[in-house]
Amino acid sequence: MGNGIAQVAARSGFDVVMRDVAQEFLDRGMTSIDKSLQRDVDKERLTKDVKRSIIERIHTTTDLSALSEAFIVVEAVTENFEVKSEVFKTLDRLTKPGIILASNTSSISITKLGAATQRPEKVIGMHFMNPVPVMKLVEIIRGAATSDETFEKTRGLTEKLGKLPLECHDSPGFVSNRVLMPMINEAIFALYEGVATRESIDGIMKQGMNHPMGPLALADFIGLDVCLAIMNVLHDGFSDSKYRPCPLLKRYVDAGWLGKKTGRGFYEY
Repeated sequence: MGNGIAQVAARSGFDVVMRDVAQEFLDRGMTSIDKSLQRDVDKERLTKDVKRSIIERIHTTTDLSALSEAFIVVEAVTENFEVKSEVFKTLDRLTKPGIILASNTSSISITKLGAATQRPEKVIGMHFMNPVPVMKLVEIIRGAATSDETFEKTRGLTEKLGKLPLECHDSPGFVSNRVLMPMINEAIFALYEGVATRESIDGIMKQGMNHPMGPLALADFIGLDVCLAIMNVLHDGFSDSKYRPCPLLKRYVDAGWLGKKTGRGFYEY
């Protein structure tokens, strides 16, 4: 997600600082960006010179203080509140007081992330869809303290990135994952209970509901650890058994079968 956001921003003409905890992750991210842009070059949607200029606008670093001059920071770390809140506390200390701190979280409370800072009115959610260069939607989430000015600036930036900003208020899972994840979880229950094979479950949803990807394949694409984290946020946030994560999802995560990124989930890769 992070390298996708960096690619979109650089392609829109912005200078980007992409920070990660280790150089190997940055190198991997730049390789992904290069491959993504090269596909557009091969399809003659982009020239080699423009591709080069886009890549040159992305500066990589392992130093968080390199973000001190940014006008907005978009966080895309692991879907864990403790990890994200520590990042926001550090960013709050390192960056200028007036800049916006945005989170690409897919389910965690923007209000709680804002409360970890001294600028809750400047904290907002920018939930990009995956893959970022392809998907148009950005779910813009207001925390309890998010100001109208922060929202308008974020909406304007989203439009400059060529994306469609749609607003919602802070609530577990927001809109996208409050609707999507229970569907995926129910598909996993259907597999767990032996109602149908993985191929039938996905095929029925693709052919019958016109979904581009079946829910089990989509879970593998998202990452089963991410799916479980979001289901736990929904379950904890609403205290409603309808959001209980399927035991099969928990078992696969415990086994390290996280989907496409590990080579095995509900399918093998």
